[in-house]
Amino acid sequence: MGGTGSKSTMSSLLPRIERAADSSGWITFLESAGSGDPGGERVSWAELYDDARAMAASLQARGVAPGSHVAILGPTTRALVTAIEATWIAGAAAVMLPLPMRLASIDDFVHQTRARLRASDAVLLVIDPQLAPFIAPEPGDPSVIGLDELTAGPGRLRADAYVRPADDPDALAILQYTSGSTSDPKGVMLPHRCVTANLDGIVAAGALDADDVGVSWLPLYHDMGLIGLLATPMTVGMNLALAAPQDFLAAPARWMEWMDAFGGTATAGPNFSYVLAGRALRRLQGLDLRRWSLALNGAEPVDPASVEAFTAAGAPHGLAPGAVFPAFGMAEATLAVTFPPKGRGLVVDAVDRRVLESDQYASPCAPDHPEARRLAMLGRPVPGLHVRVCDRTRGTAMRDREVGEIEIRGGSVTPGYYRHPEATANALHDGWLRTGDLGYMTAGELVVCGRIKDVIILGGRNVYPQDVERAVNHIEGVRAGNVIAFGTEGRRGRESLVVVAESKSYELDRIRAAVKSAVYDAVGIPPEDVVLVRPGSLPKTSSGKLQRALCRTRYLDAELDTAGTVS
Repeated sequence: MGGTGSKSTMSSLLPRIERAADSSGWITFLESAGSGDPGGERVSWAELYDDARAMAASLQARGVAPGSHVAILGPTTRALVTAIEATWIAGAAAVMLPLPMRLASIDDFVHQTRARLRASDAVLLVIDPQLAPFIAPEPGDPSVIGLDELTAGPGRLRADAYVRPADDPDALAILQYTSGSTSDPKGVMLPHRCVTANLDGIVAAGALDADDVGVSWLPLYHDMGLIGLLATPMTVGMNLALAAPQDFLAAPARWMEWMDAFGGTATAGPNFSYVLAGRALRRLQGLDLRRWSLALNGAEPVDPASVEAFTAAGAPHGLAPGAVFPAFGMAEATLAVTFPPKGRGLVVDAVDRRVLESDQYASPCAPDHPEARRLAMLGRPVPGLHVRVCDRTRGTAMRDREVGEIEIRGGSVTPGYYRHPEATANALHDGWLRTGDLGYMTAGELVVCGRIKDVIILGGRNVYPQDVERAVNHIEGVRAGNVIAFGTEGRRGRESLVVVAESKSYELDRIRAAVKSAVYDAVGIPPEDVVLVRPGSLPKTSSGKLQRALCRTRYLDAELDTAGTVS
């Protein structure tokens, strides 16, 4: 079964899925099991492919055709994964819709879901029946069908009713909405050729093959979960243990237990997840993590101190320090942009923070220098991509260690944003993608400093909010990972520093004083204002990234849910 393996054929997902279905690989859908019990349902890729063909036939009977956009909404289940594969093999593009972050955000969830449905021109919404009541059909909405109807309903067709479309590398495979951490979400167009090019880069640079075992709890509406840890095993035939994000967040120790139980070799997560995993490893006993060879850390800034604490906690369980894999990626490049050498582990570039902020130059210094800022080196471009650092005003390439905007070119870079020609024109020029990230190159490797829109300009210095937030994260009474720093116009028109942090402590005056002291020690400037807010109230994207711009707007509009007030 499947394609010929030629370049033109294999630049579509369909023959790769068919080839993986001929392998002996499997996917295990992990249940919300108790600690130490992996539970779950093991399904071969061949069996999942048969289910997907039946579901694809049902989609085709409902008008889904090559070029259609199918919106998919639901928690991580076997039915959801089958719907994703069915959409691809039907020749349609998958539009993965985010789940609500918390109950308080249901209204925002409904509003954003409906806006994305209409903006994406979806012809059909495939939805988990438990979520269907929240998205009551309105005029202009696409047709709606429940996942249960597609898996067991009377309208479900047999796999032999499926009609395989022609391979089309230029057809959209995914319409990936950006997280909206700095702006309104936009639909990134990812044709099959972009997705397969990035998958090839991931497999080559990550030295992955069918003998690897992936473990993932990442949301499937985020590119790292959908492409990195679902599409890769689905098209390579790797074994995969797949859990839901809420199961990890409810008990982070489960992630480490799954790695042990399934002999996991590869996994991924944002920096905060390794902080939680490190804490869990210090409590757990008897795990065997010797097979773990790739622990990708991406999607948010890599904190070297957190990574070092994680590796130290994993050492008694056999985790090799070289398994740590700090990487850089973004939705507009499909996913992966730079990978370090596998097995190298964390390598830190220590630079003088004052010189970095004032001269935009990464001047090396000793790691124990009082002004040292330790930045993770994120490797070289994956095969098929090129990376450069440019002067944002002149558009010229920067020299080694000069800070500028990171730009990307190559086969997995998006052709643009769906129905957003102005945003596309702003992002793409002369074949290069402007990332909006600041960084520099050294010894051929990329180092990321922060987002351009987030930089706080104070007294001619470019202060990076991550430096402020990390200093505050460790204060007793502050919820780690729930701190936002931004600049705002202060006295005499000068920009001033504001820190907003979640806290459930009643010692608010003590915490504010500690925040001011810690920030001054970290960046040499005290915050003009420190606002403590209720737990869970900081604005975040669907993938959990802090929304600094929205927090700043709420601060200026006096709409923050401050701690210590009566609701």
